[in-house]
Amino acid sequence: MRFSVVNNMKLKDLMYCLILSLSLVVTGSVHAEKTAYRSPETVDGAVTVSLQQAKELYDQGEVFLDVRSPRLYAKGHILGTYHLDFKYNFDEEKLASLAKKDQPLVIYCSGVKCSRSYRASEKAVEWGYKKVYYFRGGIAEWKKADYPVEKGNSKQN
Repeated sequence: MRFSVVNNMKLKDLMYCLILSLSLVVTGSVHAEKTAYRSPETVDGAVTVSLQQAKELYDQGEVFLDVRSPRLYAKGHILGTYHLDFKYNFDEEKLASLAKKDQPLVIYCSGVKCSRSYRASEKAVEWGYKKVYYFRGGIAEWKKADYPVEKGNSKQN
């Protein structure tokens, strides 16, 4: 009798270890997938721009659009940019209030590990915008270059 109780305890411990190990493997692979994500390099119908090209467009006074969350936008964004959160208020009407369809429009988000600017650029092209510039490097590259950044909620639509 004692032997079966010990075996049951060992079996329970073994099952617990097995379940714990499997959950760690699954969690680890999900985390690896998340950290391994890189946004596509191009968007059909848009021009992918480098940091230097984005800065030239900025210096020319073109419309810049940040499509990150309000929290990230408030923490720091390219000086003078507009904000439309891709998940909650990015739509054709709101975009039309910021830029005409034949006007250059630079769209960015957090950087190469963020998909928002890619998806927003796709939508802008789909809605008929002719001069969409996909700034894939986003705010991460901009800050690294020490280009103008501001904090807070300005120019938010």
